[in-house]
Amino acid sequence: MSEIELEIIRQLRMIEAEEDVRILYACESGSRAWGFPSRDSDYDVRFLYVRRPEAYLSIFEPRDVIERPISNLLDIGGWDLKKALLLFRKSNPPLLEWLQSGIRYEENYTVAESIRALSPLGFSPKSCIYHYLNMARGNYRTYLQGSEVKIKKYFYVLRPLLACAWIEKYNGVPPLEFSVLVETLIPEGTLLRETVNQLLVRKMSGDELKVEPRLEVINNYLEQSIAHFEESASLFEAAHGVTDEQLDVLFYSALAEVWGNESSWTRGLKEVRRPSGGR
Repeated sequence: MSEIELEIIRQLRMIEAEEDVRILYACESGSRAWGFPSRDSDYDVRFLYVRRPEAYLSIFEPRDVIERPISNLLDIGGWDLKKALLLFRKSNPPLLEWLQSGIRYEENYTVAESIRALSPLGFSPKSCIYHYLNMARGNYRTYLQGSEVKIKKYFYVLRPLLACAWIEKYNGVPPLEFSVLVETLIPEGTLLRETVNQLLVRKMSGDELKVEPRLEVINNYLEQSIAHFEESASLFEAAHGVTDEQLDVLFYSALAEVWGNESSWTRGLKEVRRPSGGR
């Protein structure tokens, strides 16, 4: 385990002690998980946690987000399991991405895998398309419309639009890895593929990729893709849906698994049936 990984684990243990929670799952998000970090990219650590059962019985809502100050190296933040499940119910793309991250620091309990098992029912092509389309439009308007642009920002428009294209083609959660999206969705031998690959090499080699003349072949692709998904987004299907009962059972099961005999409230939950994945 590298020094940075050891530091991440140390920070997670500190969060558990200071907040009196248990971390269920922790992973890398952002450019490292996407496969195009720069040499000076920080580590975007995201996690799911659960509080003691007593906290959820209080008349005062427990805090549902934990964040730590961002340093030059680490950006650490997480969601309460209850918040995560409510967002999962809406097919929240960031949560779906976290759960399939290829860089996992911890997966201490079965809850993350239980959520993954329900993902085919919970995945909504329509809501995910809108999420990625809005992300792409916002970044495109902000960074890529002048005659000179911040070249590295192309990745933050390309990736969400390629995610839209993946959903359109495969009707499933798009992979995090940018290279997989490019290799699958941009035809080999085209000027667009060649230009994107050249940018990727530059970014990962440490090239700062500051303001430069815009790349028309990429801009044209982005504009056409945005126009296409603006027109077609409403035609995609919504989620088949995960039932409230399935999410409740998953939540109860997590409390029992994590806290066990440490809490009187979980002793009666030990025999709760785990969700089967059906409705």
